[in-house]
Amino acid sequence: MLPGGIVKVVPDSVSQLLYQLLAQIAEIVEVSRDVLIEKENFSEFSSYLERIVVVLEEVKDRGLNDSPFSRSTLECLGRELKHAKELIHTCSCKSKIYLLVNCRTFVKRAQVITNEIGRALSLLPLSSLELSDEMKEKTETLCREMLVAEFKTSLVEEEIIDKIETGVQECQKSSHYANDLLVQIAQAIGSSIDPSSLKQELNEFKKERDTTQLLDDHAEAFKLEQIVSILNGADAMSAASQREKKYKQKRVLLGNHPLNALQSFYCPITQDVMDDPVEVCTGQTFERSAIEKWFAEGHRVCPLTNVELENLTLRNNIMLRRAIEEWRDRNTMIRLASMNLELKSEDEDVVLAALSELQQLCEEKNLHRYWIASEGLIPVLVGLLGASKRRIRKKTLTTFSILVKNHNENKERVCKDGAVEFAVRSLSRDDGEAGQAVTFLLELSKYPMLRKRITEEQGCILLLVMRTNSENPQTAADARELLEYLSDQDENVVKMAEANYFNPLIQRINDESNTTKILMANALSKMQLTDQSRGNLVNEGVLPPLLIMASEGNLESKSAAFGALKNLSVFPNNRDSMVKAGVVRPLLEVLFTTRSVVMSLREHAAAIFANLATANTTSDAAKDLLGSPPELDETIYQLMSLLNLTGPTIQSHILRAFNGICESPFALQVKTAMREGGAIQLLISFHDVNDPEVRLNSLKLLSCLTQDTCGNYLAEEVSQKCIVSLVNLISTSTREEEKAAAMGILGNFPPNDRQATEKMLQAGVLTVIVDILMACLRGPTKVIRSQLVENATGVLLRFTLPTDLQLQRLAAEHGIISLLVQLLTSGSPLTKCRAVISLTQFSENSFKLSPRIKKRRHWLCCASPSEPVCCVHGGLCSVKSSFCLLEADAIPALVQILEEKDGGADEAALGALATLLYDECWDKGSEVIAEAQGIMPIIHLLAGGSTGAQEKALWILEKLFRKPKYRLGYGNAAQMALVALTQCGTNAARPLAARILAHLNILHDQSSYF
Repeated sequence: MLPGGIVKVVPDSVSQLLYQLLAQIAEIVEVSRDVLIEKENFSEFSSYLERIVVVLEEVKDRGLNDSPFSRSTLECLGRELKHAKELIHTCSCKSKIYLLVNCRTFVKRAQVITNEIGRALSLLPLSSLELSDEMKEKTETLCREMLVAEFKTSLVEEEIIDKIETGVQECQKSSHYANDLLVQIAQAIGSSIDPSSLKQELNEFKKERDTTQLLDDHAEAFKLEQIVSILNGADAMSAASQREKKYKQKRVLLGNHPLNALQSFYCPITQDVMDDPVEVCTGQTFERSAIEKWFAEGHRVCPLTNVELENLTLRNNIMLRRAIEEWRDRNTMIRLASMNLELKSEDEDVVLAALSELQQLCEEKNLHRYWIASEGLIPVLVGLLGASKRRIRKKTLTTFSILVKNHNENKERVCKDGAVEFAVRSLSRDDGEAGQAVTFLLELSKYPMLRKRITEEQGCILLLVMRTNSENPQTAADARELLEYLSDQDENVVKMAEANYFNPLIQRINDESNTTKILMANALSKMQLTDQSRGNLVNEGVLPPLLIMASEGNLESKSAAFGALKNLSVFPNNRDSMVKAGVVRPLLEVLFTTRSVVMSLREHAAAIFANLATANTTSDAAKDLLGSPPELDETIYQLMSLLNLTGPTIQSHILRAFNGICESPFALQVKTAMREGGAIQLLISFHDVNDPEVRLNSLKLLSCLTQDTCGNYLAEEVSQKCIVSLVNLISTSTREEEKAAAMGILGNFPPNDRQATEKMLQAGVLTVIVDILMACLRGPTKVIRSQLVENATGVLLRFTLPTDLQLQRLAAEHGIISLLVQLLTSGSPLTKCRAVISLTQFSENSFKLSPRIKKRRHWLCCASPSEPVCCVHGGLCSVKSSFCLLEADAIPALVQILEEKDGGADEAALGALATLLYDECWDKGSEVIAEAQGIMPIIHLLAGGSTGAQEKALWILEKLFRKPKYRLGYGNAAQMALVALTQCGTNAARPLAARILAHLNILHDQSSYF
């Protein structure tokens, strides 16, 4: 403190000033978004300030020198920012009309402030700072731009201000002039032109006038008073009934015939009725544009009198202009009254001409729109929307769009008179008419009170969604904008989503309150969506907000989100996106939580998990859904525990999930963990449960887990009762998928487990299999691709083992062999393969089961012809006694399989044919194969078959080529493939190929290949 009690003021440091400036700028940028006028100019101003922030941040970081000059410059910058804040505050809280009237002043102030800020910024001593060249260039550019920045008012604003000034000069009292001016102002400030809105805006303006008077700003108060005086003459603020009454009173006095224009109304230069009459200094009146053109051409005389003019000053002829306006208004009223008959004419051209004239009148003056409504033409126009002629409907829709534009009263009238219903019908017609209907409905929808009325029309939203894909870009854009307006109602958002238009719904889930999110998610969970729609929803971004609800929301929010996710997960292609988005963790948390949760929530989680697991994908389902070890083992254990602790719905979903995971190519570790965790014993307990879905999925999973030589688990756990139950299920179930799963389990038992075979026999499985095969073979389809048949032929393998003749005879007695032969031509690749293997096992015992006929010396000539000898086995053969392939007529079908090269069945077919070439019968067997045209298909397999097929084909050809006639007939065809196999074949194939080449005299018997 200085002597005398004076407080010494310590100036703020540079760093403090910089912090204050940055805070000021942040605040100004934020509040500038709330200005009511000149938004573009203030947006540009804010962009300058945001660029200044970058400079000031750099200056702050570099440490500007704390000198008096630096502080003075920053303080200057702060003062200008304060002025900017005050200006923005004024433009945010004053009456909109007041701001419009003074927009030139505000724009000029904004420009001056911008220039001054640029000047102050340019004075900062930045040279002492180690700024980068790029930052220096940015700062210099910013300063230059701000110093020369210019802000301008819009053309619309300039036009309105000019009209106000003209009205003040002419002391305008015309209601028409005031109406047009007020409507122009309302449109410029973004206000509705309905009477209540206009009245409210004018009252706000009058308050500004009163405030100005209290501040003793006499010049400003006088200007505002003059503007209020003009606007008070507008009757657009009156109620519709009052205006209509006034119109009809005036209309009655006018008569029915239009008046011709007075001669004084015509411009001497253009010979047309004048719009803007002005006087020259001699008192003659001309159209402003015409006389200005006359002067521009260099004339200095009056065009009418040819008298030289003392000056070129033009004065408005106010009285004449008013007279012309009154004459035009009178004739317009009379013309509108006469249009009723023209609009109802049977002549299409007359109606179209009248509609064109109405459009022109609407565009000339906003007042004419009131007159059209007052004249009662709206119901007539609504009637035209139902006309049979397309051109009339289309023209009427265009007329309505102009008639109701920015005119809420007329919007209410046309809706009341039924225009919406006809417009919605037009949406389903050709693109041109539909486009006009969309434009009309878009204008109506800008009035919030009518949006519900629009969507009440059946099919409206669906048709609008269809129009978003219109070939006409404007129609598509208008349809999207209209849907945006209509999406203010939740029920409309749901309808849009049901019509596959999801943007509003996704926006609601993203942005709205928790209540709205729940409503939208619940709606999504119940929608009958197509797979394409489900994919579109995920692609358009619905997953992130749903996952937030599922992870962080309350119970109601979680339930809604899980319901929606369940619906989306039905589409397999969504699987990877959902996993990547992180859906698995909240699913498992709900499934494994020990806290009490709503059962439906856990059921939704289980269903989603199952859908993800069963979706076909190239990724590792086990890793994605169960995690990596050791997390995988723990997740499997917990899921298996749920099978004991939950009801049938969740059990079914978990079992379905396990089925999906175990069917993936990466599931070996999962299967092992499940088997070691006691899954086999657990699943066996489900085989006879009442719930069909639990039973089906448990059987399928049990079948899957006991495949691939894992049948020993079954042998240890399955009882006779269980096998009987499985066989009964196969016999009685109406679901083929369930039958196939049960049959698959029986087929997974170890083939050599005689005890299991006896249990199956006691349960009557052979009879059941025969019934199944016969039913399928009697069916209409030529190719049987049934998993049930595939699994049934798999079970038959245990009853055709060559080591157990008793079982083979039992199977043959049941007619199995003939059924297997039929399956060679009609089964799936797997069915054919298994059928061939069973026939091969039968055929291995055919030679020893074929009884030889003893030669009798005396009765030889009397041998019975009814007992022919088998040409291969040399004895009496039959299908049931010796299982002979020739007697079963299987050879042609086996050869056909060789030619098909289908799914491994060709290798099995070679094995079956090989049984005809055993040492006891190879000579005759080769004749049978040759007669069935089987040699060439065998040769083809040398080049195109699997390694196993190649080895078997070589073994057969070695037998066949022992005969000279086959060497000569087929040796050349086999030579190249044989040579290739001697070089590239397997260890077993090379010596066989060499031996055949030796038969063909291509290799020596002593070749090293042997």
